[in-house]
Amino acid sequence: MRTRQPTTTLEDQPIPVRAKLAAAWTSFVFLYAYVDILNFFTPGTVEDILDGRVFEFDLSQTFSTTALTLMAIPIFMVVLSMTLPARVNRVANLIVASLYVPVTVFNVVGESWLYFYGLGIVLESILLVLILRYAWTWPRTAPSATSPDLDTVRAQQQA
Repeated sequence: MRTRQPTTTLEDQPIPVRAKLAAAWTSFVFLYAYVDILNFFTPGTVEDILDGRVFEFDLSQTFSTTALTLMAIPIFMVVLSMTLPARVNRVANLIVASLYVPVTVFNVVGESWLYFYGLGIVLESILLVLILRYAWTWPRTAPSATSPDLDTVRAQQQA
């Protein structure tokens, strides 16, 4: 006769804000890149690129540098979210995610495949909202009762 093993509950450990931010930026980068990659399958896109045009823009060093910059910023945010000091990290995430909301929405302008681009923009926007929420609600620590506040430490150092 078999004995049943007791059922155990998985431990749901808290995820640090830095890890949440880095994961959200990583997901954003993948979506951003895959929307661009899958766009190559849109009829006429490859022909336009071969003719030197992307959307309404001429392919040039300026266009390519701008496109690289638009991708590099969220890529760097993955690393910066894990390494910057908390206060700077929070501000950087709030600013960059806020700036990418209009950039993301702009990507649908003039596109004929609205379901495809609409879905991409909705998913990217959800990630940007999560980034803004994680950064905005970054937990704060209250000064401990056993540690002196900065004014007390400074006063003691000057004495």
